[in-house]
Amino acid sequence: GKCGGFTSDIVDAIRWAVGLPVPGVPSNPNPARVLNMSFGGYACNSSGVCGCDAASQSAIDDAVAAGAVPVVAAGNSNRPAVESSPANCNGVITVAATGRQGQRASYSNYGPLVEIAAPGGGSGAGVLSTLNSSLTSPDLGGYTYGNYQGTSMAAPHVAGIASLMLSVNPALT
Repeated sequence: GKCGGFTSDIVDAIRWAVGLPVPGVPSNPNPARVLNMSFGGYACNSSGVCGCDAASQSAIDDAVAAGAVPVVAAGNSNRPAVESSPANCNGVITVAATGRQGQRASYSNYGPLVEIAAPGGGSGAGVLSTLNSSLTSPDLGGYTYGNYQGTSMAAPHVAGIASLMLSVNPALT
């Protein structure tokens, strides 16, 4: 949601999106093959040990076993991606952001957990995105556009490419 959510919400959303059962929720009749997860947060404890929480990792493992490709934003803290979850979970494609000239965007998380980078905007230039002006529900007449920057803008580029690849060859793993 607009102000975030609980890990349990994210875990249920991952599971539901790929067609796995979620107690108390109707089954998803159209399971996704590709998940774009343009969210994240700091994932290190007070001792500085960083890692993906067990519930998130379990949901991602189940999604991958169901044939889904989880694509995640690396984070926007100009820090190693290992410090951000779900970017530090196993089985995901972690996406950093590039600026207009193809360089790592100044805000983008980085490091060996990053598999790929995609346009995320930088130096005042963003990625054009659709917006909805409603505060409570989709407003069919309230669509506008805005420029944003971040790894949350980069990850959908990769999710789109993964989707196109699967549309050509659904047997890809």
